[in-house]
Amino acid sequence: MCTGACSKFIAIPLYVLALLSIICNFFLFFPDLDTQYAAQDRNGLPWLTEEVKYMGGVVGGGIMVLIPAIHIHLTSAKKCCANRCGMFLSIGFAAGGVVGAIYSLSVSALGLANGPSCLYRDPISGLQTWGTPFANSNGSYLSDKKMWDLCLEPKNVVEFNVGLFSTLLVAACVELVLCLIQMVNGLFGCICGTCAGKEVV
Repeated sequence: MCTGACSKFIAIPLYVLALLSIICNFFLFFPDLDTQYAAQDRNGLPWLTEEVKYMGGVVGGGIMVLIPAIHIHLTSAKKCCANRCGMFLSIGFAAGGVVGAIYSLSVSALGLANGPSCLYRDPISGLQTWGTPFANSNGSYLSDKKMWDLCLEPKNVVEFNVGLFSTLLVAACVELVLCLIQMVNGLFGCICGTCAGKEVV
């Protein structure tokens, strides 16, 4: 496969994954598909999961991957970037994508490990309070669904967070692999060309 064709093969999934990451991060702001939690958090109450506000899916897996994907896609077209210089630049853009994917992956893993912010009954005082009841569980709550009942509100917030953060985690892993492949592909494109006909160096 020519390096230019390989770039197109890499760019298109990156578009999809970047869009998916942005959508997942957006939905995480609205547990139970309700805007009141984001509104209360804006007023200073800890009603949103802290890792959601790190914007890993929007900034890391979204924008920082989407911009490299556009340049990588251009290297597959018979236009300005389909040359050795364009392939060289794609290495740098892909490296930026790697950084973004790692950021999204780290935030997602942290979000899964700490669990969601929710209204729960404190086992010591017996009072209902907002916080992260699974923060000290080292992620063990993920395999013990009985613990999920600790969260009283928002409804099904544990399933909601686990599903979306897991999707972000998988998307970030695939983005990371694709961007690493593009760095290698870009290196070969610098040396061998893009197979896009006559190149302008």
